[in-house]
Amino acid sequence: MKKVVLAYSGGLDTSCCVAWLKEKGFDVITYTADLGQELDFTPLKKKARDCGVSEVYVQDLKKRFLQDFVFPALEAGAIYEAKYPLATALGRPLIAEGLVEVAHKNKAGYIAHGCTGKGNDQVRLEVCVASLDKRLKVIAPLREWNLKTREEEIKYARAHHIEVAATKGSPYSTDLNLWGRSIECGVLEDPGQEPPEDVYQLTKDPLKCAGKPAYLTVEFSKGIPVKLNGRKLEAVSLIAKLNKLAGDCAVGRIDMIENRLVGIKSREIYEAPAAVVLHLAHNELESLVLDKQTLQFKRIVAEKYAQLVYNGLWHSPLKGALDRFVEQTQKNVSGLVRLKLYKGSCICVGRTSPHSLYKKELATYEKGDKFDKSAAEGFIKIWGLPYQK
Repeated sequence: MKKVVLAYSGGLDTSCCVAWLKEKGFDVITYTADLGQELDFTPLKKKARDCGVSEVYVQDLKKRFLQDFVFPALEAGAIYEAKYPLATALGRPLIAEGLVEVAHKNKAGYIAHGCTGKGNDQVRLEVCVASLDKRLKVIAPLREWNLKTREEEIKYARAHHIEVAATKGSPYSTDLNLWGRSIECGVLEDPGQEPPEDVYQLTKDPLKCAGKPAYLTVEFSKGIPVKLNGRKLEAVSLIAKLNKLAGDCAVGRIDMIENRLVGIKSREIYEAPAAVVLHLAHNELESLVLDKQTLQFKRIVAEKYAQLVYNGLWHSPLKGALDRFVEQTQKNVSGLVRLKLYKGSCICVGRTSPHSLYKKELATYEKGDKFDKSAAEGFIKIWGLPYQK
C-alpha cells in the first residue's frame, strides 16, 4: 500500500483529508509539529488513530522554531507589507522539514497537506519539500476534492464520523503558534466590516483593559531577546510571558488587506502580541547602535527578507545571503528597551546600550555642546553644489 505523510492539525480540513486519502487507498501517517499551539495532543493522537491512521507523530519544536526561524526573522526586521510578522509563514519550512524526515523514516513516497488551492501555505510547504527532497510527491486534497465550502466539509466529516470543532455558526479558519495567530473566513471576508470581538483570543478588548499604562523592559544580546522585566528567560518562556503581558494590554491586533503570493488580495486578521512588541523594541535598539548607512540599507533588506519568507523561499540562495548580512549587523545590537503599553498601543519610552552611537555632547543644545557649528557653512556649500543653478 502507498504511504503518505499528512501534515495534521486535527482541524476540519486535515480531518477530512485523512478520510479522503484512505478512500484513495493510502496508508496515512500523520505528522504534527508543536510550535506553541497550546493544544493537548493526547486527544489529537486519539482522534487520528480513531480515523484509521497507521502512525501518529507529534514533535515538540517550540524551541527550535524560535531559535532557528523566528529570531533570525526578528533580527532581519522582517514584517510583510509593514504589518504581518510572518508567524504562519515562518512555521511552514520547519513543518516541511519534519514531514520529509518522517517520510524518509517510514519509506513513504508521498507528502500531503490541508492547504487550500488559493492560499500561500500550499506554496510554502511544497517548495520547501521539493528543496529538501524533490523525489517526494505532494498530494493536496483541497485542490482535488469536490468539497467547495466549509459547510460541505462539515457534512463530509460528520458522514465519516469525524468530530470537528468548526460549526456553521463559527466558521473561522485559524492557525496558532508562539509567534502569532491568524484568523480568516466567515464574516472577515467582508473587508468593510469590523471584526467581531469573538475572533480574538490572545488580546483583550481595548475597552476592557486596565485604566493605566503598563511598562516593561526587554533586553537584547546580539539581536536576540534574553531578558523580560530584568529577568533572564529561555526563549519559549520569554515569548509566552510577553504574549500574555502585551495581550492583556490589547497590543498585537492586526487587520490588513494582504497581497497573497497567488495573485489575489485577502483580508487577514492577526494577533501577535510578543511579535509586535519585540519588532518595535528591536528596531528602536538598532536605531541607537547602527550607523546611518547600515541602518538605512538594512531596512531595504528587511523588506526583501520578509517577501522571501512570505513567498516560501526559505531555502533560496538569496535568503541565505541575506542571513549572513543580518548576522553581521547584529554584533552590537545589545541593550535595554523600555516600552509603554496602553489599550492597544505600544511605544518606546527609553533605550540604552553599551554600543550606543548617540553622543549627548554632539546632540545637545544646552551647556556642554561640543558640535563645531563653524564647519556647517562649508558643509552646506559643498553638499548643495550639485543643485545650484
